[in-house]
Amino acid sequence: MLSDALAAEIVHNYGRGRRLVAVDGAAGTKLFADALGVAFREAGHAIVRASLDDFLQPRAVREQQGAASAAGYYSDRYDYPTFLRVLVQPFKLGGSAGFVGASFDASRDRALEPRWLTAPADAILLVDGPFLQRPELRGIFNFVVYLEPDTSKLDPRIDGADELYIGAVQPRSASDAIVSAFDEDEPRRVFADRC
Repeated sequence: MLSDALAAEIVHNYGRGRRLVAVDGAAGTKLFADALGVAFREAGHAIVRASLDDFLQPRAVREQQGAASAAGYYSDRYDYPTFLRVLVQPFKLGGSAGFVGASFDASRDRALEPRWLTAPADAILLVDGPFLQRPELRGIFNFVVYLEPDTSKLDPRIDGADELYIGAVQPRSASDAIVSAFDEDEPRRVFADRC
């Protein structure tokens, strides 16, 4: 199974300590990251699951360029400073440092009361979401899986935002693993020639 193979590869390359793994892509990342998390757990590794969708900006900020704006979806949707400050940076510290796995409740359009978490010294933070290789996040992850969805099934706003992301960042070429999710039931790894 693909998730088992990827989990084994990641653990082989990053065996000890706090490791950060991203499942990046415009769609399907949560489901794929959940399967990867199960593979890590079944192999005996401590996992902390997080989703970029739990670090949204308030609706007024997200929609300041218009509710249907692809540019707004790409540039205004997520609160990257909070994501870094309350989750990534304290998780990387290890030890007894507490971190927060979610900061925003989209259904109520308000910040969540912080719920502090801890993890053992050898733990994997597994994050899913789009745009995880943006310049402000570049280099924070030990391993990035880039999930390529069937763009014909995407909402036009999300597809447009993904095109902006691909044009700005070239996430496919910077990823450690590329997974084609055109068949959602049978994702498969593809290899890009980087020469």
